Amino acid sequence: MKHSSPSIPVRPAWVASLTLRMRRHFALKVVGTSLVIAVFFVGYLHLLHHPAYPVTVMPLTALDRLVPFLPQALFVYLSLWLYVGMGPGLQLTLMELIAYAAWAALLCVAGLVVFYFWPTQVPPHGLDVSPHVGFAMLQGVDAAGNACPSMHVAFAVFSSIRIGDVLMRIGAPKSMRTANIVWFVAIVVSTLAIRQHVVLDVFAGLALGTFFAALSLRWRPGSLRAQEPHWAASRG
Repeated sequence: MKHSSPSIPVRPAWVASLTLRMRRHFALKVVGTSLVIAVFFVGYLHLLHHPAYPVTVMPLTALDRLVPFLPQALFVYLSLWLYVGMGPGLQLTLMELIAYAAWAALLCVAGLVVFYFWPTQVPPHGLDVSPHVGFAMLQGVDAAGNACPSMHVAFAVFSSIRIGDVLMRIGAPKSMRTANIVWFVAIVVSTLAIRQHVVLDVFAGLALGTFFAALSLRWRPGSLRAQEPHWAASRG
């Protein structure tokens, strides 16, 4: 009597592709992402504490009054720094990674240029945040200046578009693409819910981040786009 060998589950092509992307140039991705963020914050904090021109206070809108103060949203707000690492982390080739870093750096420069010539801040909210964990640290590092455009939102939308592009190209399930959008929206709302930004800052950040994400998708190095899921599955 013949015994049939147990069937070995085959990984979906998108899983193999995702795994390959995350493993490729892992150390370089971690170090490079950390370096870009660090350099950006050097310029950001310098302009925050030494504005070159008079600071404009951003006005509140009716939409701002609809968003309640939610100190619990601080965790979501801080999750951006994990989220932004996913974009470069999913790039397949070295040239794609370099191109991604270049566009992200240009986004940083654009934001800093705006902050230099047009320093802004959010209006005082009059809320006592001292009882809430993490807010003292946040105010010490990321004060109410450099408000418009919200670079928090700009980085979030840039990352969301680029992550979504990868998930679509590798054939990831709809649930993953939806999770990407939900995380992005949660980060955007959190900037309002903890009173770090006002609605006009958010709209400006969305416009800036979307602009650079669109450019980065239009001008990028070629890759194994069409055949990638099957190729990754055979190699993974």
